[in-house]
Amino acid sequence: QVRLEESGGGSVQAGGSLRLSCAASDYPASTCMGWFRQAPGKEREGVVLMYTGGRRTYYAESVKGRFTISRDNYKNAVVLQMTNLKPEDTAMYYCAVQAPNYGAGMTCDVSGGYSYLGQGTQVTVSS
Repeated sequence: QVRLEESGGGSVQAGGSLRLSCAASDYPASTCMGWFRQAPGKEREGVVLMYTGGRRTYYAESVKGRFTISRDNYKNAVVLQMTNLKPEDTAMYYCAVQAPNYGAGMTCDVSGGYSYLGQGTQVTVSS
């Protein structure tokens, strides 16, 4: 079973930047790995996923151009760099693993579900 551990997060003013990292206990060689988030009173939503076998990325429209996911091979981790943060980005951020869609050519679905989820790390953006 994959165990995911997030680090980073914190509080920042609007327009600022934060960096999240997620280390996997058993790094999935070819899967979808990334981040979901849940704001108070709202449903959990996908933020970004990366297909670790080929590094294709899938971003939610709300974060395109502001968030960047990358892979840290030395630490068996994925990193989320968040810039130009907005108050509406305030949420608990969860690292997640999602099984890729084999029928669609090993793609990820940022609006889909997940197989594994970390404990979460809080991101708070003040205006």
